[in-house]
Amino acid sequence: MKIDILTLFPEMFSPVTEESILGRAGENGILDIRLTNIRDYSRDKHKKADDYPIGGGAGMVMLADPVFQALDTVSAKGKRILYMSPRGRILDQELISELSLEKELVILCGHYEGVDQRILDYWEMEEVSVGDYILTGGELPAMILIDAVARLVPEVLGSSDAHNEESIYSGLLEYPQYTKPRQYEGMDVPEVLVSGNHKLIHLWQFEKSLILTKERRPDLWERFLTKEKNLTKDEKKILQKIMEESR
Repeated sequence: MKIDILTLFPEMFSPVTEESILGRAGENGILDIRLTNIRDYSRDKHKKADDYPIGGGAGMVMLADPVFQALDTVSAKGKRILYMSPRGRILDQELISELSLEKELVILCGHYEGVDQRILDYWEMEEVSVGDYILTGGELPAMILIDAVARLVPEVLGSSDAHNEESIYSGLLEYPQYTKPRQYEGMDVPEVLVSGNHKLIHLWQFEKSLILTKERRPDLWERFLTKEKNLTKDEKKILQKIMEESR
């Protein structure tokens, strides 16, 4: 997958795109993440890329021309172009899965009070939000999007099971995890996890996921209850027990 990122602050991305899993995916040719500095396309001798909003208002708005030039340079026309914006569609697992199927993405990071609306209109951009709050720019939301999408790209993770069993993918929050030592500060790893009985371990994990989801994310819990599930007989018993306890 190729991802072009257009930003005023390309240096912000290196710690994320060049390290750990994303860094290795880049080295192996699985991901091709390219950064474009919008200021490089400013016609102003001081590389100015913003100006005061017409009609008044606080802050500055990113100029259309430098962004247009940058988009032309990365041949964005016809590609899926995303603009990180608090007024956009929420970045949920459905959208992440959808984006992971694209061969190329272009992401525009706004800054200050946003961008000239004509950029969004002309390039038919999709506005995407990471939540109902305001950040200083689109760089951090873009990093979240890239990380979430990249995990679903084949071969980025060592195993497809690594993401299929995780929180949200299954519709439930993830169960508690433990590692060595078995005892620490008077706290023991649950005995079932060291029993060697994989069926009991799975059922314990499933039950914990159900309990955590019900307690912490009632929205996910309700969604899980209404969707079609392919549960084993033992899993159905656990689910039924938890539902009865909550009545």
